Amino acid sequence: MGDPGTSAGRAARSDAGEPAPLLACPHCGAPLRRDGRTWRCAAGHAFDVARQGYVNLLAGRKASAGDTAAMLDARQRVLGAGHLDVVTGALVTACTDLPAGALVEVGAGTAHHLVAVRHALARQQAIAMDVSVAAAKRAGRADPDHTTAVVADVWQPWPLLDAVAAAVLTVFAPRNAEETARVLVPGGRLVVVTPAPNHLHELRGPLGLLRIESGKADRLHAELDPHLDHLDTREVRDTVRVDRADAAALAGMGPAGHHVESEELRARAAALDETAPVTIAVEVSRFARRR
Repeated sequence: MGDPGTSAGRAARSDAGEPAPLLACPHCGAPLRRDGRTWRCAAGHAFDVARQGYVNLLAGRKASAGDTAAMLDARQRVLGAGHLDVVTGALVTACTDLPAGALVEVGAGTAHHLVAVRHALARQQAIAMDVSVAAAKRAGRADPDHTTAVVADVWQPWPLLDAVAAAVLTVFAPRNAEETARVLVPGGRLVVVTPAPNHLHELRGPLGLLRIESGKADRLHAELDPHLDHLDTREVRDTVRVDRADAAALAGMGPAGHHVESEELRARAAALDETAPVTIAVEVSRFARRR
């Protein structure tokens, strides 16, 4: 899905002074440009902007399942309370000294992390991609002047032009190594946040959370190393104090939200102390597109 005019500098501004195109038509791969409430390509394919500000570029393709509205509500509660501020800060640090280009988050959810990084780095263009329409509705309202919310599937060709992204972020989200390498500018970075073994360990037994599988780092490298160069990995830790409602939300925003009802999580959390310390522990890995 390449753009014949690909160049690393294109991601900043076009010759006309307008924001350079980032999105690609999911039908023909041509650049999409916004025309009022519609994104159009030169071939005549058109995609309307929803009332909430996002554009659906699945183009009729069957998509993998995404987060539900309840899971997004839980994520919004946790992020709004600042319980994952240490993760946001680590993303900002990991994205210093980027080349020119847009910021992209895959599995962006509410776009909380992406918008914070964009503000910190004073970047003008960002793309929040998520297969969940419930997520896109929230992301579309998060930063409408600079961040475009797109419904797209990580496992299908991304509706992005070649070499437009200075960084691709994935936070507790799946990765597509081949598509990541394609959309990154030379020297651009993939920043991956994955849970460390003791992440939320105080909640795993009481709330019935899934165990974090061993060997995640090996699988990450096996997945990414054929396409990207590993730069570094560091562990980031914090301890936050949460009440029962926030404990249930921390559980419900993750994989547990797919198989345990919100009411059940709240019932389990009712057995916890009124407030309790919870460990936030993640690994932040940086990979670069080969020059």
